Amino acid sequence: MELNWSLDKLYTGFDSEKFKNDIESLKNEINDLDSFAKSNLRNLDEPVKKIEEYISRNQKIMNFSILQQYTFLVLSVDSLNDKALKISDNLDEIYTGLSYSSVLFTEFIGKLENLDEIIKDSALLEEHSFILRNTKEEFKYTLSDKEELVLAKLRSTGSSAWESLHGQLTANLMIPIEIDGKEERRPLSVIRSLAHDKDSEVRKKAYEAELKGYEQIDKSIAFALIGIKGEVLTTSKMRGYESPLDMTLKNSYMDKETLDAMLSAMVDSLPMFEKYFRKKAEKLGHKNGLPFYDLFAPLGEVHMKFDFEEAKSFVLKNFYEFSQKLGDFAKQAFEENWIDVLPHEGKVGGAFCDGLHPIKECRILLNFAGKFEDVLTLAHELGHGYHGACLYDESILNSDYPMPIAETASNFCEQIVTQATYARASEEEKLVILEQSISDCSQVVVDIYSRFLFESKVFETRVDGSLSVNELKEFMTDAQKTAFGSGLDHAVLHPYMWVCKGHYYHASTNFYNFPYAYGMLFAKGLYAKYLEDKSGFVAKYDELLNATGKNTLRDVGLIVGIDVRDKEFWASSFKLIEKDIETFIK
Repeated sequence: MELNWSLDKLYTGFDSEKFKNDIESLKNEINDLDSFAKSNLRNLDEPVKKIEEYISRNQKIMNFSILQQYTFLVLSVDSLNDKALKISDNLDEIYTGLSYSSVLFTEFIGKLENLDEIIKDSALLEEHSFILRNTKEEFKYTLSDKEELVLAKLRSTGSSAWESLHGQLTANLMIPIEIDGKEERRPLSVIRSLAHDKDSEVRKKAYEAELKGYEQIDKSIAFALIGIKGEVLTTSKMRGYESPLDMTLKNSYMDKETLDAMLSAMVDSLPMFEKYFRKKAEKLGHKNGLPFYDLFAPLGEVHMKFDFEEAKSFVLKNFYEFSQKLGDFAKQAFEENWIDVLPHEGKVGGAFCDGLHPIKECRILLNFAGKFEDVLTLAHELGHGYHGACLYDESILNSDYPMPIAETASNFCEQIVTQATYARASEEEKLVILEQSISDCSQVVVDIYSRFLFESKVFETRVDGSLSVNELKEFMTDAQKTAFGSGLDHAVLHPYMWVCKGHYYHASTNFYNFPYAYGMLFAKGLYAKYLEDKSGFVAKYDELLNATGKNTLRDVGLIVGIDVRDKEFWASSFKLIEKDIETFIK
């Protein structure tokens, strides 16, 4: 297979006739929807006919989302592509044209007193009943049509521009580092990957170089972060939300009772993770907890390495052992070049999966370096893709699921690969795999909790004005001290973790931290149910994924008998991790 993804199924280039024609078609569809809304949604007569028409027109527009996705994918591997940057800005401006019709539709639905009876009169409305009922709820937080239009237009030069600046600065940051006695300049993603190197001196040098490198961009990134959070605070207050967190929960179809149950279980788990960190520190010769640069240090003599062909075969074998459908999906992703594999200058760091519902495919970005954790990342992102595949037969409007449940299939696929590997491993390999699994869990629980604390503090203090780089660094280290406790050496923390994590820079997805914990812990609970009944579970699992775009998080859980408001459920997931930690300590 190729190691670069192919985007030809979307478009062959920005100058292709298809891309140009689709831009014009998108403009026409948005204008037509706008005219329809102005002419038909100002009075409440013939509601069934009008709602059906709006849904049908909106579906057509949603299918043009591949224009933005194609542009985003091009920029992901070539972040300084001037043409793509201009087109991205142009598309943002075009999509602001949806604001007015969207507001009118929300007002129309919000004013209907008998929505449930209206829905019963149409199969199309029944299919989209969850969206319609949520639209009625959203009406409480919708501003006037003029205010919504102004906010939409300001976003393109506000939060969207700040987000773009963050992406460009971090993707193109070249950091000096001494390797084998010679100074070289490496991309940020490569420097950060050295945190997993088997050589302690390399890990330490990379950590020091990374922190030093951020000084080149920290003031600009701080302006971006504070600009975005300021916009979110302003708009959430204008809409009548209690806070940005309240807005995030409502957008996630999640209630505060569920979040509190999960966070309470997470806080209860911190001492057991502290034991793990201190034992790892002891094994590495540290007396005051782990220095941050050794968080990901591999243990033992075994250091598992994979080339991409080996990783592919490894993942496929284990996916097929779970289900034919999952294996076939992954095989298609490999054979049809949906994956961009290797890091290079100009390519964004990290990994993601972008679902392309209109063409029933996805694209996956990796920065594969051959480590075992890179294999887990591959499985993780394929899990995201499989989640999307389970929704291929749904309406595109029913294919959009909230943040917390978005991390379920990805974590479940990681669990499949980890458990299957552990069962077949030698004793030496088991130590490596076990420690890697616990380390991943600690990131998703302990580090995520520190990020939740940090973002909460930023919102809390941003209300009173701007924040400096030093204040942001202090907030981050305070959060790390609280979450990691004595497991981390408080003299060697990571004050710049807010720079390299892109999740802070999406104005539409605030608190994109606790969803990772939700996804992992929910997936562990699902995996426990799979072990109880392997033959009967697979169909239920696919049913659950299929339901995620048209149910609350609680209702999704109840499909497999899980009540996410119950702290005991979350505590039961931690019991699996605690067992691993006790085994590791022995």
